[in-house]
Amino acid sequence: MRLDWLDDLLAVSDTGSLARAAEMRHVSQSAFTRRLRAIEEALGTPLLDRSRKPVTLLPDVAAQIPEMRSLATQLRNLRETLAHTSDARGLTLACQHAITTTHSPAIVSILTAQGGRPVRVRSDNREECLLRLLSGEADLAVVFAAPDVAPLTLGRAFDRVSLGLERLLPVATPRLMQGPDLPYIAYPGDVFLGQVMARAVLPRIPAPRVLRRRAETALTLAAHEYARRGIGVAWLPEGMARDDLASGRLMALDDTLPALDMALWMIRLTESGTAPWARDWSRLVTALGHPG
Repeated sequence: MRLDWLDDLLAVSDTGSLARAAEMRHVSQSAFTRRLRAIEEALGTPLLDRSRKPVTLLPDVAAQIPEMRSLATQLRNLRETLAHTSDARGLTLACQHAITTTHSPAIVSILTAQGGRPVRVRSDNREECLLRLLSGEADLAVVFAAPDVAPLTLGRAFDRVSLGLERLLPVATPRLMQGPDLPYIAYPGDVFLGQVMARAVLPRIPAPRVLRRRAETALTLAAHEYARRGIGVAWLPEGMARDDLASGRLMALDDTLPALDMALWMIRLTESGTAPWARDWSRLVTALGHPG
């Protein structure tokens, strides 16, 4: 049983509703619901009574809440004990997939310079990165936000520092047909870039141009490769496409298709200010932080 699973179930028990539990866990209700289903699938048994509104824990599961709470405390204490048994403990960085490619190298370079701590990089969707932070699986996270479309709503439990802006840019091969009917690479609606596309990009496609979905992927690395192969237009973080744009393998289409500036944030739990790696955070802020 994973600690984050226990914390999710305890949140349902403590709040009495999925909506309030999701808010407590700092994720959207849809993402929280998917996580609960994933827990049920992993354990091979139902945990929630979905015949009732609001959805609650099944009676047999609710009866185990005291034991779950005790186990969560034990696991959290064990993790903290193990984390402090060695000064050489590594630091775990959680990044969205595109950030892992474009921005994590600079972060890892700073952290490992001059015999610094070893770094483990975990790549995931935005909400999963934040979950890793909350559950203690990650020490810091770097994620995107689109203030008017997919804002980053954080409570007092988090410290965050701006790392600047990254432009989400439509790119394609020069040979791709530029007529009114244009193939494109889509992102699923349940991931960050899928939400950005649905709310801020696709509604702004100028008439009479029509986009035809040619492929769909949750991974920007895959979308990048699809664009390079001429499969369709892909909306990519500019840093990911920079070399191909410079070489002419890809061309930017932001003169005729919408682009979007995304904010880049580095985040940690506020309580991490007393952690052994707090000095590493200060180094990163000094080297990479932007006002705002």
